[in-house]
Parts: sequence; structure tokens; C-alpha cells
Amino acid sequence: MSFDLEFVLVVAVLVTGLVWLIDARLAAPKRRKLAYEAGQQGAAENLNAIKEPWYVEYSRSFFPVLLVVLILRSFVAEPFRIPSGSMMPTLLVGDFILVNKFDFGLRLPLIHTKVVPLGEPQRGDVVVFRYPQNPSVDYIKRIIGLPGDTITYQGNKLYINGKLVKTVSDGIFKGEGPNHLMGGAHKEIEYLPRRNGSVVKHEILIIPGQPVPTGSVTVPKGHYFVMGDNRDDSNDSRFWGFVPEGNLVGRAFMIWMNWDSQDNQVDFHRIGDMIH
Repeated sequence: MSFDLEFVLVVAVLVTGLVWLIDARLAAPKRRKLAYEAGQQGAAENLNAIKEPWYVEYSRSFFPVLLVVLILRSFVAEPFRIPSGSMMPTLLVGDFILVNKFDFGLRLPLIHTKVVPLGEPQRGDVVVFRYPQNPSVDYIKRIIGLPGDTITYQGNKLYINGKLVKTVSDGIFKGEGPNHLMGGAHKEIEYLPRRNGSVVKHEILIIPGQPVPTGSVTVPKGHYFVMGDNRDDSNDSRFWGFVPEGNLVGRAFMIWMNWDSQDNQVDFHRIGDMIH
């Protein structure tokens, strides 16, 4: 059973907010009246009744903090950890990333209904989304196909709307630490075309001789076709289909930390790297 931080935050905000509000409307005026009367009489026998209950004090203290965290996490940016190597070499095991939550529109927490449309995903964006076959699990991949695109993959050759996507060899990947298993894979530079005529240049990994799926699909309206940059070791749209627009969480844009679990140390060289 996965831990749903968003649900916990929403419940915590509601509970602390309601406790604070109910106390402010009902109990606090009575305490102020007792305090006034005690002051007039110069007596302290009503101190226990005057004192603010501990749960109200905690609610009043934590509600603003929890509300700010919920707003930032839901509408601005959210941290994620990279647990697998499916996006190598762009993202490595141990990377901690920030995900932009407003590029694709503002969504309400929990129900994820879009309330403010701000933009649409573009080909080449690295996105976090709720896995269509198990929405409680977050995946991260690169958008390859937009609604209406025809995506063809033949071995390690990728075609978008009938045009071969350009790749250029870039040597051998040298995996280190927890990413050593991909050491020796061929590294290539891929040039993904965008609809505005620009190109997204990024690295991918290819394992020579590795069996890979072959097929051709057309992306339906309101869906996206995604692939991992570690092309021969990625569970993506080639195997389970498309990502509904409503499952998108946000666009990954920066690495804010990397933890090498084998050497138990921080890799400072990756901190602050932008994700392309």
C-alpha cells in the first residue's frame, strides 16, 4: 500500500482549519468573556477555562504551514525521486527532481480536475504521470507522440508521422555507482522535432542486440505516447499504450539533489542541472 502524501496533506489542512475556525467562532469568544470577567474581579479561578486547548493551539500553528505546502505542491512544484534507470542517461538512479505543476494547467488536489488551462505538453517534454494501469504509481518518461501523431518504432529506429527521427552516435555510456548496470550501452543524441519547427536534443541509450518491440500506432485525442530515454530498458507506451491527458502530473525541469546509494554520498555535480 503506497503512502499518499497529497491525501494526508488535504486531510491535515481540512482538520486543522476546521478546528481553528470552530474554536474562533464558538469557544474563543467565551474564553475572552471569562478572561474579561476574571480581570474585573482580580481572580484567577477561571484560568483553566480561559486557557486555549492544546489541539486548538497546534491547529492554529500548523494550518498556515500545511496550507502553504499544499498550495506549492499542488500548483507550483513537487519533488520526486528517480527509482529506476528507465530515463538514463538523462536521469540517473538517485536523482531527486522538481516537477513544474502549472505548465500544463492547474488541477485540484485529489480529484485532479483541471481548473485553469495554461498550456499543453510538447514533444520532447520529460513528464511525470500517473501510470494508467495503476494510478497510485507515478512514472516519468519523455513525450514522443502528441494527439494525432503516428508513431512507428522498428528496432531502434523511431518514425514520427512517417519521418525518421535523426540520431547521432555519441560513444559508450560509462555507468558508475548505482547506474553501473548500463555501463557499455551505446549512447546516441536524438533530435526530436516539435510542431513549431524547433528540435529537442537529448541523449538516449541503446543496447546492441537487445530484442525491442516493433509497431505503428496513432495517438488518440486527449492522449500521449511516451518512451524512456533508456530505450531498451523502459516500460513505456510501446508495451501498455497511451497516457491520458488527465493522468499528467507535470513537467520535470531540474535535478535538485543526487544521492549515490552505493557510496552513501551526494553527487554535487548533478545538483542544479536542468532537464531537457
